[in-house]
This record gives sequence, structure tokens and C-alpha cells, in this order.
Amino acid sequence: MKAPLKVICSFVFLLLSALLFSSFDKGGSKTIKIVFPYKQAGLTERQAAAHLLSRFTYGAKSGDVDRVLKMGLEKWFQQQLDGNIKNESLDKMLDQYEDINLTNSEVENKYPRQAKVVRMAIRDGFVNKDSVGKGDQKAYRKQLQDYMAANGLKPEGELLRQFINQKILRAAYTNNQLHELLTDFWFNHFNVSLTKNQCASFVPAFERDVIRPNVTGKFQNLLMATAKSPAMLVFLDNFTSTGEQGATTSIEDMQMGEKLKPVALKRLKQLQNKKKAGGLNENYAREVMELHTLGVDGGYTQNDVTQAARVLTGWTLAPMGTDGYGAAMEKVIEKVGEANLQKRGFVRNGDFLFVPTRHDNGEKTVLGKKFAAGGGYEEGVELLSMLAHHQSTAKFISKKLATRFVNDHPAQKLVDKMANTFNSSDGDIKQVMIAMVSSPEFWTSDALREKTKSPFELAMSAVRSLDAEITQPYQLFSWINKMGQKMYYYQAPTGFPDRGQYWINTGSLLNRMNFGLALASQRIPGIKINLSSLNNNHEPESAEAALLTYGKLIMPERNLEETVKRLKPMLNDPELVSKVEKAAAKAPIAQPEVQMKEESGDMMMAGLNKERPRRNANAVQLANGNNTMLAQVVGVIIGSPEFQRK
Repeated sequence: MKAPLKVICSFVFLLLSALLFSSFDKGGSKTIKIVFPYKQAGLTERQAAAHLLSRFTYGAKSGDVDRVLKMGLEKWFQQQLDGNIKNESLDKMLDQYEDINLTNSEVENKYPRQAKVVRMAIRDGFVNKDSVGKGDQKAYRKQLQDYMAANGLKPEGELLRQFINQKILRAAYTNNQLHELLTDFWFNHFNVSLTKNQCASFVPAFERDVIRPNVTGKFQNLLMATAKSPAMLVFLDNFTSTGEQGATTSIEDMQMGEKLKPVALKRLKQLQNKKKAGGLNENYAREVMELHTLGVDGGYTQNDVTQAARVLTGWTLAPMGTDGYGAAMEKVIEKVGEANLQKRGFVRNGDFLFVPTRHDNGEKTVLGKKFAAGGGYEEGVELLSMLAHHQSTAKFISKKLATRFVNDHPAQKLVDKMANTFNSSDGDIKQVMIAMVSSPEFWTSDALREKTKSPFELAMSAVRSLDAEITQPYQLFSWINKMGQKMYYYQAPTGFPDRGQYWINTGSLLNRMNFGLALASQRIPGIKINLSSLNNNHEPESAEAALLTYGKLIMPERNLEETVKRLKPMLNDPELVSKVEKAAAKAPIAQPEVQMKEESGDMMMAGLNKERPRRNANAVQLANGNNTMLAQVVGVIIGSPEFQRK
């Protein structure tokens, strides 16, 4: 065969291979054909399906393993990545929380903070300013409540309660489980906290409009969206950051070019010459490098942080609400006109505003890259794009995803493969996820059930496995808080740690066991379960039989021999529920920090059984009735060390 013909044949072979092992979505972008190497790890198809469900849902529901097998493992995962399954029943549940759909401006108008309510009430004559903090406080509070009711205002706590409720319902009921998990992952990665009052009201829109739509897209888009969001701008203080060198465009230049009216010129001059009280703030610049992109060992210096902070000066909030943030600036914009401002470098994008008069126009250098003087808004975009595409970012994001979905200490080989995919796919999160789950490391014994559930994951997996009906989701939030995880209230920009050692200590184990027993015995208001229906209304012959039957239902495709041996002694104690409840009440509600071996969990359980009366399992059934016995069995399973793993 002649050389040119060989080249052509080789090309045709490569083309056919590409068509066979890849596909194209409707938009024309190349996607990787998914093949799972679980057989190499010695797993059966059922075990592999259970592993997928444990990592990419908040917990398997009854029959989920069979449903995944029927669809096909790879097809199921692709469907979860796409995240387009309808959720009619969930949508109906969420209809009652209509304010979770409000824009930030609408939130500012409807849910003003207390200090603002007081100012408005004084302004409108409802409250005498001399009565604030003095005299009859009960009457004073009643005046404020009446004022709010008369003006359609609500306390911010009601919005946050709706926001928390929707998170719990989505995690429990959505058909797009992986998207919900990724929403939680990326929110935690770009953490903002309700503990900072100034940004609390912006957090619902941050999750809804910034995080949720971008969880499987390009990382650069997600990074850019978070950088411009009011929640992030306020949480890390970049909205106040200003440069020492003002805009190069003078008021006189603008006057000559636009022939502005005197009033408009006055307003613009006020805006341009506004005192830069905040000065340069490096908080966001530091965290965007250390936590959002490069990682702490990403190769940047303190000088890079300072220079990046200068690049991002002038990135702030657009005016929101009638009397909300930036109300004075809104009047300036109205007078000057957005068209005139845009011509002079102002950029308004939804709730984001770039103000060139607060930007440092000097030359900067970040990570060896020079930004010429006068770059304005575009140099901030260029900086974030550079960080999103940096080699250190590819490794950092890949390792964090692998830590979340594979194990606490992912193999370097896996991280490198994911990082290479990150680089070659322009930071396509979906492709990185495919590379991760298609790797042998995802299916090894080091990965199976290696991860420890957070309190939120524990609660969600429990209600899902028991097919619970949730009518008061906030009750679950209270229990999750007791177990050590107050969702949306983690103060540090790092977000909650994603390693098992953070969650497990004696107090957390006691509270987890207490939660399991309370849930199974239906002592949590607004959470209904039907334990009998899970077993097709078949009544177990004994507590031991119930332990094995419900263990298999709640933890499918696991070897429960050791778990059954460990839990059997606990079923002989009719006072177990009260013992656990009392012990948990004494345990501190604190963030767990010290890792405990699984044997320590056994020791905690054994300690609850000290001096227990020696009674057999059937005696428990006869003494307490079968429903009590079954609830205790299921509660013990949920509180067991095996159920804590995923």
C-alpha cells in the first residue's frame, strides 16, 4: 500500500473511532461516550448501581437499584448529568414558597432589614424617633409590626425559612439528584453565609440564579457569575473596594462630548468624586485565588493578591429596590442616563455594576501577566478568565470534585486525569465528571462506602430510604443543626469541610442515633413514614429478622453480616430510645472536628446498653408491640456506623 493511501486509511480509522466512541449533543459540542469499568473492580452490576446511587443521589429509594439497571448504568448517569427530568410533584410542593422566586430588588422591597424598617417607620410617622429603644418596648414592637403589615413588608427570617425549606424538599424529592448535589457542592465551594446580615437577603438568588444553572457548565461561566453576584460582592467586601487612581475621563471631557444638562453634570460629579472611604479591599482577591481557583498552593504571592484586588476595584452592586441598596445611585443614573454612563465605561449587568470612577486605572501585574493602564471593566474579566484556565485551577477543582465524590484522599492518577480533561474541555464540568466516574479509581474498594455523610446528607438519605412524606421541612433543618451542620450559616468562606473526620465525634454520633430513632418512631412533626409498606406490609417474625430485612431495604447491595452482629444487642434494650435521647441532650451541639474510629461508635452504642436487662428480641416485641419494635430496629439502622457511610 502506498504511503498516501496508508495515511488516508489511518485517517478514516481514526474518524470512525471518534464516531464510535463519542457523540454530539444538539448544540454540536463533542461529548465523551461513558463506559464504567466496574467489572475490573470485581463489582456486580447491582453493586455498581448501588454505588452510583450512593454517590450521585441523596440516597437510594426503594426500587432505585432496579430502575437504574433497567435503564442502564451509563444512561442513568448521563440523564442525571443532563438534569432535565420533570419534577411536577416537587414543583407543586415549592409553589407554597413563592418568595424564593423574588429578584434581589423585590426582596429589598418586601424584606427590609430591621434598621431600615425603623427608618421607614420614622419617616412615615408611624414611630416617634424618640421612642426607639426607650419606654414600652412591647408597644414599640407592635408599632413596627403594624407598620410592616400596613405596607406589605415581612421579616427577613420568613424569606430565609422558605429558602431553607426549598433546599430540603429539593434534596428529598427532585428527580435530578445529581444536579442538586452539585448545587450543594458549588454553593459550598463559593460559600456565602447568612451570618453576614448585609448579604443574607441576596443568598436565595445567589443559589437560584448563579449556582444552580451553572453546575455542569463551563467553570469560567460559574466563576464569573459568582464574582458579579451581590451575595459574593458583599460577603467578601469587594463592593466597597476602590482604587487610589480614579478614572482618566474627566467631567469636562464628558460635558464637551455629550452636552449634558447642568443637573446631570452635578449628579455625575457627585458620583465621580464620591469619597472612597473603603479603599482597596483584598478579601475577594485573596479568596478567589486561594478558595475559588488556584488553591492555597497555586503559585500566587501576596503581591499577586494586592494587584488582583486593584484589577477588581469598581466591581460593585447596581441599585436595588425602591429604598434598597444604592437608591441614591439610582437617582444619579436616572439623571445622567444609562447611555451616557455606558459610553464612559460604566457597565451594568443585572444586579452588578462596574463604576470606572472607583477603579484603579494604573498598570498592574498578576501572576506575571501585565494589565495595561486604563483597562477598566474588561481587565477584571480577563483576570477571572486567566484564573479559570490556570493549570493550578484545573488540579484544585479536580481534586475537590474527587474528594467530594470518590474518597477523602483521591489518588493522584485520578486527579491528573480529571485535570487533563478540565484543560482539554475548556473547564467543562460535565466532562470532568464523566472522566471521574469512568476511571477505575472511582470503582475500587478504596472508594466504596469510604465517604462519611454530613448531617444534611444523613437526614436526606434517611427520609428518602424510608419514602417519607415531608410537610414541615424546617423540622428537619432543626435536627440537622443538632447534628452539627447549620446549613447556609457556615461563616468561613471555605464552606463546610468535605472530609469524614470533621463530622464524627461522640456528640454527633449520639445525635445521629437520636435522629434515627426519632424519625423511625415518627416523633418529628411533619414527617410521616409507613414502615410496613416498605416491606409490602409483611410483618417480620422478630426484631432480628426485621433488622436483616430493613437493613437490606435501607442499605441495598451491602454485606450486612457484621452490621447485624453489631446492632443485635441494642435491640434487646426496651429503654434504648430514652437512653439515647437523654445522652444526646447532654452532648454539646458543636461542629465535630476529631475523627473517631468505627470501633468508637461501637463503644458509644455499647455504653448505652450498660446494665441493660437480658431480654431476647421476641420479648421486646411482646412487651412493646410490633410497631414500637420495628421503629426501634429502623432507628438503630439509621444511627448505625454503616448507614453513616455512602
